[in-house]
Amino acid sequence: QVQLVESGGGLVQAGGSLKISCTATGRIFIVNGLGWYRQAPGRQREMVARITAGGPSDYADSVKGRFTISGDNAKRTVSLWMNSLKPDDTGVYYCNYQRENVNYWGQGTQVTVSS
Repeated sequence: QVQLVESGGGLVQAGGSLKISCTATGRIFIVNGLGWYRQAPGRQREMVARITAGGPSDYADSVKGRFTISGDNAKRTVSLWMNSLKPDDTGVYYCNYQRENVNYWGQGTQVTVSS
């Protein structure tokens, strides 16, 4: 089992920056497979960024150039730096871990970008 706990989030004005983090515990030893999803009201949950094994991280087209994901194997954490935030970035951000076709989710953290 893997447990994911998010931290950070909050309210920020458009154009501002925010960092959210996720700490993983349990049977997880490297950060490959950790990532972030988000869900806005009335919309489907979508992938935002993900750390991949042996290659560059994946990003949704809507956040490329603005968001950066990074992980720390020793601390088993993954962070998402979000710059040039837009109102469309508003939503609940969920930490996600995928392994062997199993998805683990955190409880989510709210990010609100005001215009």
